[in-house]
Amino acid sequence: MNKKGFASDNNSGIHPYILAAIEDANKYHAVAYGDDDFTQMAKQKFKQHFGNDAEVFFVFNGTAANVLSLKAATRHYNAVICSELAHINVDECGAPERFTGCKLLTCPTTNGKITVSEIEKHLNGIGFQHHAQPKIISISQPDELGTVYSPDEITLIAQFAHENNMLLHIDGARLANAAASLGIEFKKFTKDAGVDVLSFGGTKNGMMYGEAVVFLNPELSENFMYTRKQAMQLASKMRFIAAQFIAYLNDNKCIETAQHSNKMAKLLEAKIKDIPQIKITQKVESNAVFAIIPPEIYNDLQKEYFFYLWDEKRYEARWMCSFDTTEDDINKFVELIKKLIKNS
Repeated sequence: MNKKGFASDNNSGIHPYILAAIEDANKYHAVAYGDDDFTQMAKQKFKQHFGNDAEVFFVFNGTAANVLSLKAATRHYNAVICSELAHINVDECGAPERFTGCKLLTCPTTNGKITVSEIEKHLNGIGFQHHAQPKIISISQPDELGTVYSPDEITLIAQFAHENNMLLHIDGARLANAAASLGIEFKKFTKDAGVDVLSFGGTKNGMMYGEAVVFLNPELSENFMYTRKQAMQLASKMRFIAAQFIAYLNDNKCIETAQHSNKMAKLLEAKIKDIPQIKITQKVESNAVFAIIPPEIYNDLQKEYFFYLWDEKRYEARWMCSFDTTEDDINKFVELIKKLIKNS
């Protein structure tokens, strides 16, 4: 149980600087439900990164951030356009459909990203009362296959959305990994690219818990505080979420930790790419490595290092690196892969 695996960056612990921030917030009493100094300071940190007109609301988890972002932008008869692999489509147990009432319209993808040409195919029956009306496009950054949208790609999707009376949402559970990969500020590929609302996560990059709904189109935030309350996402001791985000966004700490996990993924890629029996299937642009492995090594490798098969039929593994993954972890993992292949 003590050995690090490569199943998910969710499985990692809490970064020491986050624990220190929680401990500091625990020294005092503070007004509940977000009327405290920590929450106000955290909101100012977000404004520094995303613009002064950004409106920020903290929630407990990523599913809530995604679902409530979409709910704020839609009505029950609307549709949400997303990738067929999107977290909102595959891994949220139907929560988007249940809580928004919207239909999800999915686009095929080979690299995790969706394009305007695929999105456009869903724009039929506009104004026709028998069809759900597309209202928002949702993309993940990085996407579910670990690849990263460029600012230009996001801008094209945002422009298309706005030209067709739609909005753009980003599922940013690993947004810091995208920023680290692109080498640019958050604002450059969100607000400046035309994004309307985003889910901003930190749990996968060293935080304990807590996510943020960030409205870059502030009109969408009207009455959101009531929506959050009805959705049971209003934290009484909100300062413990806010304190984490203060530390996370301070002095680019979140970028430093994301740079490390991205670096470990690139190291893993470099060490396995020349193994003939291993086939890397996606560009390694964040902290994920996708690779097809020989079926005969799967069980023994899994016993030593827990990870998931992304595609069980072709034994495509997803290996996630975390803020606490070390070069030694990578070296030992690769050594075991080579040993198992040699003995198979």
